[in-house]
Amino acid sequence: MATTNISEYLDQDERKDLLRFLTAGSVDDGKSTLIGRLLFDSKKLYEDQLSALQRDSARVGNAGAGEIDYALLLDGLKAEREQGITIDVAYRYFSTNRRKFIIADTPGHEQYTRNMITGGSTANLAVILVDARTGVITQTRRHSFLVSLLGIKHVVLAVNKMDLVDFSKATFDSIVADYKAFVQPLGIPDVRCIPLSAKHGDNVVEHSAHTPWYDGPTMLQYLETVETGHDHNLTDFRFPVQYVLRPNLDFRGFCGKVASGIIRRGDRVRALPSGKESRIKSIVTYDGTLDYAFPPQSVTLQLEDEIDISRGEMIVKADGTQPRQSRKFEATLVWMDEEAMDASKDYYIKQATCTTRCHIDGIDYRVDVNTMAHHPADRLLLNEIGRVRFATQKPLIFDAYQDNKPTGSFVLIDPLTNNTAAVGMIREALADDAAALGDIYPLTEMLPRAAHEELLGQRGQLLWLTGLSGAGKSTVALAVERELHRRGRLCRLLDGDNVRAGINKGLGFSSDDRRENIRRVAEVGRLFVDTGIITLCSFVSPTRELREMARQIVGPADFKEIYVSTPLEVCEKRDVKGLYARARRGEVEEFTGVSAPFEAPEHPALTLDTSRLTVDECVSQILNII
Repeated sequence: MATTNISEYLDQDERKDLLRFLTAGSVDDGKSTLIGRLLFDSKKLYEDQLSALQRDSARVGNAGAGEIDYALLLDGLKAEREQGITIDVAYRYFSTNRRKFIIADTPGHEQYTRNMITGGSTANLAVILVDARTGVITQTRRHSFLVSLLGIKHVVLAVNKMDLVDFSKATFDSIVADYKAFVQPLGIPDVRCIPLSAKHGDNVVEHSAHTPWYDGPTMLQYLETVETGHDHNLTDFRFPVQYVLRPNLDFRGFCGKVASGIIRRGDRVRALPSGKESRIKSIVTYDGTLDYAFPPQSVTLQLEDEIDISRGEMIVKADGTQPRQSRKFEATLVWMDEEAMDASKDYYIKQATCTTRCHIDGIDYRVDVNTMAHHPADRLLLNEIGRVRFATQKPLIFDAYQDNKPTGSFVLIDPLTNNTAAVGMIREALADDAAALGDIYPLTEMLPRAAHEELLGQRGQLLWLTGLSGAGKSTVALAVERELHRRGRLCRLLDGDNVRAGINKGLGFSSDDRRENIRRVAEVGRLFVDTGIITLCSFVSPTRELREMARQIVGPADFKEIYVSTPLEVCEKRDVKGLYARARRGEVEEFTGVSAPFEAPEHPALTLDTSRLTVDECVSQILNII
């Protein structure tokens, strides 16, 4: 009878759901203390661990005389104990009656960004701690940005040290409001806020009598009940082939882990990149055959037909959505090597089960993880994050990271040292990849630009007016166009709203769509300039990176940047379209000047302030530089 009970218990324990979560926060916010308290109060410490904790607390603890320092359960490095901080990622495992947990206690310092990325790469949930005395600070924003970058869908804002603010509901509500306002543009779908005191155990495992105004779950209750099953992509079947199994002449199977989606016996599948199709004959595991498989199961697929498939290739459903196949793509990159990025050398890239060589085509920008601002860069250093363009030796088979993490992530490997140089999240295949693969053949015998300019009697050039909404860009540009026409010059104005109603109809206002909006405008502007037309572009184009991209597309010699520097308060008073008022009410996200920054040009060809200059004066100054 006892044996049966033990077997049932072990079987039940084996079937428990597993939740991986990380903790992040500023120094001394109490991450390690919270996890230690979680383990202690849930009765998950052995006697020898408890004895060692009491002994270490008396010797090196920071909790005070006679108090247990729960952080010592996780801060295992000597340097961590001496400084009272977390440096390395500490992993802890524990289990309750409802769930099993793997905790990654990640460091809070900016110089340990790579450690946090490592700890969060497999996490389903993030616990971000803030000190109730200081509220949302720079580190809070940085960690939330990194969490969104990793595609983590569940975040707990743990407002710790509530005992030091007398468990004030007003303080808690204020911190929650600040955080939700900041995190909304990051697109994290599930944010839960919990007031607690990790040191004293308030709302960690049991509800606290000090917070009668809080009726939500405790930390442990939420961790036990949060639903993460839908976080997996169960729609798009992806099976990167890891190994071809041929134990005898009668069996040929393809081994690997189901990255996403569900596969069943009899399903029609396609092998990539060959495109050959077949059906699933059997799904084999060590314990026997299955009727279906799902992530993250490791299985062997046997097909009805003999198809040549090798390691690094992929099996997908024939009637499902297909992954991208491309040699060129753009990705968010986290540099993890002590040696700085060297764009002149090749690296190995490992994506899913495929490994090939690649080189860096360019860096669009580097991200300041404290402010989320974008800065020009020609390389990345340790812990820096940037948007980078890659070209690989052979096409990769991938999805965008936000759609499918296992097939949208990769690592870069230094070929000389074999160190992991960086980790990346693929954003999109680059639009010019077809030309690189030889599928597009541009005409090379068109009339030269000089012939057009001679016919028109003018030189083609592009004037790019940038500035806040309401600064007067369109008004000035229209006046310049009319004056040039009066003088017999051929001119064309490309304005933001007009373009979005036509050629760029359908583009949204995400960072990727905004970038594509500017790229298309610059490409059209280049065609006009090559035809000898004086082209005016009136766009907010808030970042230097976007405007630099436009400059490179058009050509630096033909591109003049004009900064309409009208102050924000003047622009907002004008509020011609009512956008500022809507942005202040939270109805417009990522609105430049209100909830998103504007990066002023560093060396514009001309600066105009329409609050000081008349339209005619602005036109006169622009005509002087044409």
